[in-house]
Amino acid sequence: MNLLRTKSIEQSIADSDEPGRKLKRSLSTWDLMIMGVAVAVGAGIFSVGAKAAANFSGPAVTLSFAIAAITCALAIMCYAEFATAIPVAGSAYVFTYATMGELLAWIIGWNLVLELFTAAAVIAKYWGIYLSKVFALMGADIPPALSLGGVDLYWGAFLIVAVFTVLLVLGTKLSARVGNIFTLIKIGVVLFVIVVGFTYVKFENYTPFVPAAEPTGGTGTADVLKQSFFGFLTGAAPAQYGTLGIFAGAALVFFAFIGFDVVATSAEEVKNPQKTLPRGIFGGLALVTLLYILVSLALTGMVSYTQLAEAESPTLTTAFEAVGDTSAAKIIAFGSLVGLTTVIMVLLMGLSRVVLAMSRDGLLPRALSRTSDKHATPARLQIICGAAVALVAGLTNVDLLEEMINIGTLSAFVVVSLGILVLRKKRPDLKPAFRVPFGKVLPILSAVLCLYLMTNLAVETWIFFAIWLAIGIAIYFAYGQRHSRLNDRFREASTAVNGTAAAPLSADQEERTRA
Repeated sequence: MNLLRTKSIEQSIADSDEPGRKLKRSLSTWDLMIMGVAVAVGAGIFSVGAKAAANFSGPAVTLSFAIAAITCALAIMCYAEFATAIPVAGSAYVFTYATMGELLAWIIGWNLVLELFTAAAVIAKYWGIYLSKVFALMGADIPPALSLGGVDLYWGAFLIVAVFTVLLVLGTKLSARVGNIFTLIKIGVVLFVIVVGFTYVKFENYTPFVPAAEPTGGTGTADVLKQSFFGFLTGAAPAQYGTLGIFAGAALVFFAFIGFDVVATSAEEVKNPQKTLPRGIFGGLALVTLLYILVSLALTGMVSYTQLAEAESPTLTTAFEAVGDTSAAKIIAFGSLVGLTTVIMVLLMGLSRVVLAMSRDGLLPRALSRTSDKHATPARLQIICGAAVALVAGLTNVDLLEEMINIGTLSAFVVVSLGILVLRKKRPDLKPAFRVPFGKVLPILSAVLCLYLMTNLAVETWIFFAIWLAIGIAIYFAYGQRHSRLNDRFREASTAVNGTAAAPLSADQEERTRA
């Protein structure tokens, strides 16, 4: 059993052209750029900055966003180099398979499923809640959940997931066009909020820019579990603000940048990926970073961070209410709803593409990788993913696992950053259209920053993450390793070299080998 066996780049590209499992190249630079903005600028732009300012960074939340953006930019450079060298669906999973071997590729793919599935479910649930708020502002009292036999059913999650599942089945380009319209609307809402917010700015609210660190006042088990993993490892008492608070805030707001690894999963559906992918990804990242920093500056300038900290769940609405502008709540509620809409679409697409890549390789059932003859989309898989997301979002308290999204993303970023070094050493003959500058420095810096942000996530997040990894490894050895197409190819090659008769293949192995 060779757990470090790698899949060649040529084989990955050949597999993406397999009849019945092909995706259609239809996306442009503009589509990719808007896709990045679509998944990154959601309701979080109205809430995540407020939470980070209130509980971790104070006015220095702007630095938290800058640190998160720089970390994301470094990692995305590595993604861009990989994606132009291996322009197929699967993102970090495919990149890891080509450089570090099957077991680690499975773990990264499993983590991507965690990231995308949890994010889609959490945001679908929030979409339903925001929809009810919009109805309430219009005078209609429609609860976000219906009670069925003692179980709360969040009907909005089922609605939005069903709509975008149908659109994604009908075609990626059609989905992108619908997403573009919603994205342009929400950018307009965000710009409106920024302009109005700056009219209320008082410069004294920016001081102290970095609040002095202070203890949270708790020493119980709950406080330890909520403490950052870095603080737990160093034996520090649970605290907030200060320099460490800026990095803890960066780990939280990193949620705002998860969309750009999702964009990389669409590499197989991009026209002229060598040029289109880098331009689309970096253009989207630049716009998103600018919007988030402007929103955070307006937010912390409108009200003191201490006022935000007094709110149970601080948002941008909290700040507008504090300055007496309650009418802005309607705009923010509408913007949140529109913002979440496109996020769900891109996450559902990314989830199906990662599972598609893993099933092509036999690590998940091969039947999942079948694509529609008419629309060239993984229709069956998209419906399965949509149904699973809708059920979890509509029937469970999935928002408890919100930080799992960040740790899944960051773990993939670490491996992709280090994978660039391996790729360059193994395949110096490759000439990708984009190459991370400054040799080994930036990939290593990217890995270190991502790993450090991971340690700033809560202890309980790491515990849940360890459980998820244990489940994934068990599934790999129970199913993935035995059904791997690469395993079959190694088996045939070994038989040819040794000149010995091989054990007869099962019907399933024969089908995988022929495919």
